Amino acid sequence: MLDATNLAAPPQRAIRPPNAGAGSDASLRKSARDFEAQALGFLLQPIFATVDNSKSAFGGGAAEAQWRPMLVEAFAASAVRAGGVGIADTVYRELLRQKNGAQTPNMGEAQS
Repeated sequence: MLDATNLAAPPQRAIRPPNAGAGSDASLRKSARDFEAQALGFLLQPIFATVDNSKSAFGGGAAEAQWRPMLVEAFAASAVRAGGVGIADTVYRELLRQKNGAQTPNMGEAQS
């Protein structure tokens, strides 16, 4: 039987500061593009779910259904690389505002 009273506490680990580049403009832009690709992927999923794969070049089947989500992600990432639909630009501007300490105003209150 294990005697829990003789167990030593785990050693203390120093808390590391966040990565220096975590808030850089390039990382914020990449995060915004990744967000847009994910959003487009979610929008494309229902479109691909309605396709009749039995008449496709590969004949459908379980394997094709298994790989379809990755195909949709690749299409979404490709669309973002080609310029996207503008979601990344909006997200990037908002990330910059938050990085610079701007508080998002409550649109229900009067601005002074």
